[in-house]
Amino acid sequence: MRNFTLIGHPIGHSMSPMIHDKLFKLSGRIEDTAPYTLTDIHPDDLASSGAFLRSLKGFNVTIPHKTEIIPLLDELAESALRYNSVNCVLNEGGKLIGHNTDCDGFTLSAKMLPLDGKVVILGCGGVGRMMAIEAALKGASLTIAVRSDDVLIAQKLMAEILAKCSGVSVRICDIGNIEGKYDLLVNATPLGMFPNVDRCPVSDSVIENCSTFFDAIYNPTDTTLIAKARAMGKPAVGGAAMLVYQAVKAHEIWDGDLYTPEQISPIITDVEAAVLAMQQK
Repeated sequence: MRNFTLIGHPIGHSMSPMIHDKLFKLSGRIEDTAPYTLTDIHPDDLASSGAFLRSLKGFNVTIPHKTEIIPLLDELAESALRYNSVNCVLNEGGKLIGHNTDCDGFTLSAKMLPLDGKVVILGCGGVGRMMAIEAALKGASLTIAVRSDDVLIAQKLMAEILAKCSGVSVRICDIGNIEGKYDLLVNATPLGMFPNVDRCPVSDSVIENCSTFFDAIYNPTDTTLIAKARAMGKPAVGGAAMLVYQAVKAHEIWDGDLYTPEQISPIITDVEAAVLAMQQK
């Protein structure tokens, strides 16, 4: 029986078991795969968890272990090297290989959006850094919008992008002073996340000046930003799709399994319904 789990601390509530078990069922691998589990590993105990981790066929990694797991691995894929961060591990004949599928979750869920156009990204933290680099790799003309407190972090990110992506256009602006029109606005800030669901990271005028939207927040599934964009008739994608697609990429890594958008769409809907039910408890 093959075993898979998510490690982190505290592990809390996670959609991962539901998502991965549905994907194993779709691929026909549910018969030889144990139910996907959650494993709480305290940071002090991570270094001594090698034997347990090597007993698994594969596992996912969440905070605070995404960087700290690296010394326990035998090899890093290019995606993990790019971000010095691992969220998916394959046990290939006893060799643990670390991958980063967060970036795939973003690009796959945003594949119908103009990532190669004029893009403004709100925030420059962990997820914002990843989204900015992925957009730059896709050829975006990039604006990083941040608070004044985060300008130095944004400048470091801009230098990193310019080093990784030759010829790319990158600028920094204050998040309260976004000017001009954009093909895509990406929210990588926590503004609008449950329970502060009424908050919106930008003004209505900024929303009016953007054509499409991506919000990394998945709780709530329809943030104020997404609701306002859709009310204006503009395409908007929420974080639930990103959550599911990073898991989809993990199954490609573990088993080589591929899924159609028609197969994935109901899982995204199920995640959104589960988030809504969780809010109502």
